[in-house]
Amino acid sequence: MTFVIHCKHISLMTFVIESPVSLRYDQGNTDILSGGTMDRFVRNFIIVSIVYLGLSSILGIAMLWDQSLMSMKFVHSHLNMLGWVSMMIYGVGYHVLPRFSGRPLKYPKMGELQFWTANTGLIGMLFFYSLNIYTPTPAYKVISIAFGGLEVFSITLFFYNMLATLLPGGQH
Repeated sequence: MTFVIHCKHISLMTFVIESPVSLRYDQGNTDILSGGTMDRFVRNFIIVSIVYLGLSSILGIAMLWDQSLMSMKFVHSHLNMLGWVSMMIYGVGYHVLPRFSGRPLKYPKMGELQFWTANTGLIGMLFFYSLNIYTPTPAYKVISIAFGGLEVFSITLFFYNMLATLLPGGQH
């Protein structure tokens, strides 16, 4: 007996009952709209989000251990929010939302570009912000703000790509 879970005419999961006591997941169909494999940039978003979670956790414990590191609150919070949470949302969003809408991702190359701009923006912003904490100079502040602008650009790429994918043609 086979049970298929559907969402808007897309087969999300197929479970096959082989005997009264066993249940297995059938991975036979790997079509892009039926669950299929994960794009490389999607997997990369999810992997780096987990790395950012680890880094922010270590920094958080270090801040508790040594109160002089409390000046790194901006870095800690941005590793969590833009690193862990946002990167996970991007990865899961790029993988799941097109499937739920019944359409392929409109611009996969834009998703790949967004992966690189989001990570470059975050790392650059936090690196130069940290340098500016310990050796303040106007240049570090300006460079940190410029990388923050790159981060905003990456968010705009996600926003546009999702709307172009989810909205019916011509509404984005």
